[in-house]
Amino acid sequence: MKKQRRPRKLTLFDFEKVESCDCVVEASAEDAVIEKEEKFGIPIFTVEEVTSRIKEIIEADRTLQKLWVRGEVSNLRYHSSGHIYFTLKDEKSSIRCICFRGNASRIKFRMEEGMGVLALGNVGVYELGGSYQLYVDDVEPDGLGALYLAFEQLKEKLKKEGLFDDRFKKPLPRFPTKIGIVTSPGGAAIRDVVKILRRRWRGLEILVAPVRVQGEGAAAEIADAIRMMNEHDDLDLLIVGRGGGSVEDLWAFNEEIVARAIFESEIPVISAVGHETDFTIADFVADIRAATPSAAAEIAVPDQIEVLQTINSLESRIRTGILQIMKEQRRRVDHAREMIVSRKPQDQINQKRQRVDELTNIITRSLQHRIDINRKILHGLMEKIDALSPLSVLKRGYTITYSLPDHRVLKRSSETSVGDEIEVQFADGRIVCGVKQMRGD
Repeated sequence: MKKQRRPRKLTLFDFEKVESCDCVVEASAEDAVIEKEEKFGIPIFTVEEVTSRIKEIIEADRTLQKLWVRGEVSNLRYHSSGHIYFTLKDEKSSIRCICFRGNASRIKFRMEEGMGVLALGNVGVYELGGSYQLYVDDVEPDGLGALYLAFEQLKEKLKKEGLFDDRFKKPLPRFPTKIGIVTSPGGAAIRDVVKILRRRWRGLEILVAPVRVQGEGAAAEIADAIRMMNEHDDLDLLIVGRGGGSVEDLWAFNEEIVARAIFESEIPVISAVGHETDFTIADFVADIRAATPSAAAEIAVPDQIEVLQTINSLESRIRTGILQIMKEQRRRVDHAREMIVSRKPQDQINQKRQRVDELTNIITRSLQHRIDINRKILHGLMEKIDALSPLSVLKRGYTITYSLPDHRVLKRSSETSVGDEIEVQFADGRIVCGVKQMRGD
């Protein structure tokens, strides 16, 4: 399309020295553009004009205003504002994408680098940057359902954190007196649960927290109700669930906020969501999973009739056991009485006395024998000691000589001198002598 010719702009100047009212024409920049257009024979645009023109062309193409784009995610960035920025690429090209916060909050799964996805949106032009991009309304994993992928991602995350570990599972009370139920007040599930609970255990107190179980905001309501129930100290057990439905209908029980509320609950929790084939994240976190809400009611409380029958059976067994014990004890008493009558007690005592005397004699003889042996051993040792005693040597004519005054034993004649006093010990006494002469032989 040929660009329209712009009108020439005239500017009037008044000159003091000019007597006439002639008009002076000033050539503007636009005039120069017009001249160049006339010279080149094609229109000249500004960058803004080109960008606006491209935007008009793209927005006029209905195909580009709502389409699915398949590609691989790269340059992924979850911004603090809530927007998601990323690029979709294939082997030959790429396109920048942005998903604003409102749409991003509705995407069930979290995108990852290299993930193949289908992005729904419209192609537009970001005028400030002069680039075209895809404004994304929704994202689906390529080849997998979004809900399935979101389920698997959250399941893996919570499993790694230990929320499914058996060590955190709390045992259910055997005979609860007060039970809390978190579910929709208008559904068939609550009526079935209450009916079964009251039929199985009369006198049970039931506290219901009415919540939405599907739709936007349902997960937050369920989590808040679980936390509120934990403020009641007298609750023994908590049932959280709803009746059957599609995956989308049950999705509130796959939300992380509900899973964490169940895990943090001090009250044991039974998860009762959907039908037997339905599995949710809440089932994995709860202390026990029930296949249906009705099954949860049967798990929660015992059957009162069965309990009474069990009590009656136990009572009968106890009574029979007591009678049997009494019969056996009576038989033993009768047997003991017969033994006492048939065997005189005095004879038993006399026999025991005789046995005591026999044992006394045996012990006395044993002790005397041991004493005799030890006495012989002692005499032998004393004889050996006497044989080695210095006194025995002295009796054979030998003496011991001591120096005076220190009483040191003299072993050689050189250890004394003429004039020294010495002391000589005999077997029967001692004498003090003086040394008058020293002989070398």
